[in-house]
Amino acid sequence: MQYNNRSFWSSIMPVTRHLLLINILVWLATYVFQQTGVIDLERWLGLHFWQGSHFNPVQLFTYMFMHGGFVHLFCNMFSLWMFGSLLERVLGSKRYLFYYISCGLGAALVQELVWQFSWQSILASMVTGPAGSSVTEIINAINSGKASFTMDEFYNLLLTVGASGAVFGILLAFGMIFPNMPMYIIPFPFPIKAKWMVLGYGAFELVFGVTGAMDHVAHFAHLGGMIAGIIMILYWKHNGTLSRGNGFY
Repeated sequence: MQYNNRSFWSSIMPVTRHLLLINILVWLATYVFQQTGVIDLERWLGLHFWQGSHFNPVQLFTYMFMHGGFVHLFCNMFSLWMFGSLLERVLGSKRYLFYYISCGLGAALVQELVWQFSWQSILASMVTGPAGSSVTEIINAINSGKASFTMDEFYNLLLTVGASGAVFGILLAFGMIFPNMPMYIIPFPFPIKAKWMVLGYGAFELVFGVTGAMDHVAHFAHLGGMIAGIIMILYWKHNGTLSRGNGFY
């Protein structure tokens, strides 16, 4: 008689396991350093708007291992654990890691693009000035020292952290590779096919992003991760890397 002595942790696929570990350790380090005042890791590793002095190109990569709070970390890591190992088995560890990082980078680039087109409206919503003041007038007032902050300080306020973009890419891949797999999602008491779950997530993110609902969430970054994911999955499907034999239904 044989016994399986593998632990829960060791049963997780290696790349997914290491991604979980890195994210958890970075979150713990961020929390401890903030509490002790040693260093603000979000300042150095979080993704800032490219026009701000706090921006560094390395942040396009490092931001995806940062998380603001425990709930943020838990939701992303739960999704990564739930879908990541199966996807890693289908894609293979190297291609899976490439896919994950690429989705995170795609999310970061989309977020930077959104900031580029929306920073003026964000600034206008933050500053209370005379009725009818244009953005140019607000900027001139800031540059002349009439405001309590500088333009660079404003740019540096535009910050995002989290693995959500990469995780949404994983959800997208799961829905494309296993489109008819039944999923049980709270609060629905009935199964939903994976492809409809992914379409629903994408639709919600688009609506929330356009309407500004839940404006503390980087909805367009989530969509950026999904866009990067669908490009890679369709390319791999087209060149035969993915087929019915190794995942596609």
